[in-house]
Amino acid sequence: MSHRRNAVVLLAGLLIGGVAFSSPKLLQDIPLKWTPTQGLADMGAVDVSGTLLAAKIHVDTFIDTRQDPKKVGENLENAAKPLPVTTADDVAAYVTGHFRETLRSAGVNVVEGPGDITLGGELSQFLVTETNTYRGELHLLIHVKNPAGKEIWSGVILGGSERWGRSYKAENYYETISDTVLNAAHNLLTNAAFHEALNKR
Repeated sequence: MSHRRNAVVLLAGLLIGGVAFSSPKLLQDIPLKWTPTQGLADMGAVDVSGTLLAAKIHVDTFIDTRQDPKKVGENLENAAKPLPVTTADDVAAYVTGHFRETLRSAGVNVVEGPGDITLGGELSQFLVTETNTYRGELHLLIHVKNPAGKEIWSGVILGGSERWGRSYKAENYYETISDTVLNAAHNLLTNAAFHEALNKR
């Protein structure tokens, strides 16, 4: 009887271990870390001439208009059992802060107080989707105003990033998120309509 009992215990242990192995710890309420895998220059040259170089730019905190402000990613390798990635951090503050710093690193005079130009935005998409790769997507509706508060330009700026990585790892989500924000800032700085509106203000 003891042999049978030992066999049952061993089988139960294997089953429990298998369940634990197949159910990874969920990435919920993780902090948002800034770990880009490249620099702004790696994405191509940017034009910081004209008004963009001379003016003081104030960047308002972006407004998060997403339905689920905690969701920043999801693993869809098994479509029947998606794995969530959520954060307890303020996503809009995270995106805004690193957007500001990226503009500064490009040579833009970003100021904390009132500026010659105010740049604000609405965050409508911010998500990393994992299937066979990690794919980040960011949508920002940017509004640019003069000191009188008149809007002189608005447009949708997209950011994206794609990378390989081990399945459902926080580090890969962090890198994809960071590169996606960096790419959005690059796309604003290379947007011809944005430059034209600033120079005509």
